Amino acid sequence: MERIIRLQIEKLPEGVYLVTSEDVQGLVTEAPTLHEAIEWGRENARILLQLQNKHDAGVEFRESLEVPVVIAA
Repeated sequence: MERIIRLQIEKLPEGVYLVTSEDVQGLVTEAPTLHEAIEWGRENARILLQLQNKHDAGVEFRESLEVPVVIAA
């Protein structure tokens, strides 16, 4: 099944491209070039959506998740 998603790509001061997407929960990747940012974003989105579809089969999907974490201050 094909699906259209939007990638947000930002060039960071370090010179790498940061890829995120509001359409794919959890998509965050960095790439050294714009071309690789698009390709890596597309591939990571495909993998995340496959995992989400596999996980959602028979499992109730939640819109949000609260996760407590411990950090050293």
